[in-house]
Amino acid sequence: MTQPRRSDLRVPYPIFRALVTALSLLFIGGCVLLPTLHPTQTADPPSAAPNTTTPVPSLTPTLAATQTPYVVTATPDGAATVASPQGTFFLSLAESGHFHLFAYSPQTLPLTRLTANDWDDITPALSPDGKSLAFSSNQNGYWDLYLLHLTSNTLTRLTDTPEYDAAPSWSPDGAFLAYGTYQNGGMDIFIRSVTDPTQVISLTSDPASDTVPAWSPRGRQIAFISNRSGEPEVWIADLDRTGDEKFIDISHSAQSVESHPAWSPDGNQLAWASTNPDSGLTGIYVWDALNPSAAPHWVGSGDWPVWQDNGNLATQLIAPNQTFLSGYSISGRINLSPELLPGASHGMTFGNTSVALPGLFRDIAKTTPAALYDLSITPQPSALPGRYALRPVKGLKAPYPRLHESVVDSFQALRTQVAIQTGWDALASLENAYVPLTSPLGPGLGEDWLYTGRAFTLNPSLIQANWMAIVREDFGQQTYWRIYLRTTAQDGSLGSPLTQVPWDFSARTGDPVAYENGGRLAASVPPGYWFDLTALAVQYGWQRLPALFDWRTYYAGARFNELVFTEGLDWSSAMLQLYPPESLETPTVVIPPTRTPTRTPFWYQTPTPTATSTSRPTNTP
Repeated sequence: MTQPRRSDLRVPYPIFRALVTALSLLFIGGCVLLPTLHPTQTADPPSAAPNTTTPVPSLTPTLAATQTPYVVTATPDGAATVASPQGTFFLSLAESGHFHLFAYSPQTLPLTRLTANDWDDITPALSPDGKSLAFSSNQNGYWDLYLLHLTSNTLTRLTDTPEYDAAPSWSPDGAFLAYGTYQNGGMDIFIRSVTDPTQVISLTSDPASDTVPAWSPRGRQIAFISNRSGEPEVWIADLDRTGDEKFIDISHSAQSVESHPAWSPDGNQLAWASTNPDSGLTGIYVWDALNPSAAPHWVGSGDWPVWQDNGNLATQLIAPNQTFLSGYSISGRINLSPELLPGASHGMTFGNTSVALPGLFRDIAKTTPAALYDLSITPQPSALPGRYALRPVKGLKAPYPRLHESVVDSFQALRTQVAIQTGWDALASLENAYVPLTSPLGPGLGEDWLYTGRAFTLNPSLIQANWMAIVREDFGQQTYWRIYLRTTAQDGSLGSPLTQVPWDFSARTGDPVAYENGGRLAASVPPGYWFDLTALAVQYGWQRLPALFDWRTYYAGARFNELVFTEGLDWSSAMLQLYPPESLETPTVVIPPTRTPTRTPFWYQTPTPTATSTSRPTNTP
């Protein structure tokens, strides 16, 4: 998609923010999104021929259970609309510094908490019978797989290894789980029995990263994401084939990054999320397994799709600092209006369950989350009436180690939690905290939030030291960045494997193409365990900022390492909490009128002589 040419005129920052807000709302509604073009698919249809020598469990194909009927209503103008889903969503949402499990039904069940402990529960998957929830948790210090039995509110531990185990997917008969595990510096997919711990089979062993498996309801195919072709693509593992014919690339889209495959209840269609790095748009595409040579068609904007039992799709709409839940029919009609979730999501599943909720989870659902930080302000005697003060931050190294008094407690709480999650005090030494007005930051940064005392920037040298990785995320025409910090313990007890390819700013040096693009993607995903600072910071009120429009040629304009605490204020209002209005006024330069200068005679100048006629003798004849 061709980007519009930008004007050379400068737009005032408050107006610019208003325009960005309006465009963001349009983006969330899906009104201005265009599908990412995918090339025609050429993959051969997966073979259904049985192969008894394949070392995988022989499962009896079990199709989806009887579908719940959905009521189709009509609008006053006679147009048919699809009713909201009647099943239950199970989500992993950020809350109180951790990810907890929640249940939600648009018709019958408000957002209900299922877990509320001081650890993370992620990537839930509902069993085919609707009675158990498989998920990954680090409650024992390492990431292992667990079963939450909804009928009894009890747990069963499935794995007990220091390796990272997550993203489970059920076999149609509910006897096996496919999941991702971190082995030998890379992600692979394993299959294990739910009841027999000795039945563990390695499905993939490629040096590339193989993640997020999705087991087909027909039983003999598992879709997953792999970068074995050089970039993240959708692959299918055929359990009835061996050798090189076992794995098939079905997306074949060099212009996009695929993620989170999901099979339809009948196994005839496969949906996934696709991001176009040029346009910054993320959409849901559906591939027809019965016609594999046809190109996948675009359904709507979103990420992490899940199928509803009536053939519709639910998805997450990811904004820079917010997450929404929405849904589409297969034709693209919205059947679930975007609903704001209370925190970032780390997994979602959907299905019908016979268990009445909250039921045994009633006490957990009533749990009041603990406040992560204190917003109360202690009056400072040095502050002027109606103004706020800047407080020194204990133990902070920065050119001016001060912050706005209303954000100091939040910063210190975030700093403590980051140190716990990573094993080192990453926020102890900053590039900048508060910056006074007498210290210019650079062109285009005259209204930066560092002047308000409500922002900080991490030391960019951490990237060169391999202690920080930056992942590019585009939302329409705006570019944002996600910050990952490397953990000190690389045994699986801290952080999780990084599955996204970071952005390489240093590639600008010596490469004209990379210089014009502001860098390029790194050659590969860095190994080891990393911690998502951006996801945690949002819970403490710290949000990221979009890069300036000229960030590709202006390194400081990328603002990849800056986090701000706005409390809903705009920049001018935040500045008026510290400074008088006069300090924000830009003086107008008055140019005196132009006059024609008159020569001033000087005493040493001699007037120019005037020529006079000289008499000449006349010849007399």
